Amino acid sequence: MARKRPAPTADTARLLTEIVAASPPAQHATDPLPPRATAGGTLRRIQAEALRQFAARGYHAVSVRDLAAGVGIHASSIYAHVPSKADLLADLLRLGHIEHRDRLRQALLDCGSDPGDQLAALTRAHVRMHADYPLLARVANRELGTLDGAARDEIAAVRLDSERLILDVINRGRQLGAFGADVDPLIAVAAIGAMGIRVAEWWTPALGITVDDLADQYATLARNMLR
Repeated sequence: MARKRPAPTADTARLLTEIVAASPPAQHATDPLPPRATAGGTLRRIQAEALRQFAARGYHAVSVRDLAAGVGIHASSIYAHVPSKADLLADLLRLGHIEHRDRLRQALLDCGSDPGDQLAALTRAHVRMHADYPLLARVANRELGTLDGAARDEIAAVRLDSERLILDVINRGRQLGAFGADVDPLIAVAAIGAMGIRVAEWWTPALGITVDDLADQYATLARNMLR
């Protein structure tokens, strides 16, 4: 006889209801751009407005006129700050992917040599990036295929660096017997990546879940998956 699943608690039911009913999450930090973004003045306002509109409507649905209206300048003035809308997108995607990769690198530097601890640290960093800068993360993850040529190749290489950081830890953990052999490493990387990416789509502080709790829960899921 199949085991009967327990009914959800009131808190769980409330949480699920709020997640389903919520609008797409807004930027939680005051500044939608991380500190590594050095642009100032009008260019920074254009970048921030592009993040908001690209995240809400998609790159192709947003015109230069839309961006200019959001910033409060003439459409022709956009080109005094960026060569094209495509270059603006590439700058944002480059920023998001480098921020993500460098957070993963720092996470490894800050923890010991145990593969389980390393995997947990990488997962926390991955989740935190998507929680701290959801608009940047959403645009970076959704719009990479929009680019072409050298810009796409460059940014895809940064993304691959991030994936390799996780893959190397998983492979090393399997060799040391810290992780089980049942899960394919590439599938594990894809699963951990997908879990974190979704954080930018549903999480908001209004749900009553702190960033620390969120990151810790995902780290636990990642470790359990590879036992």
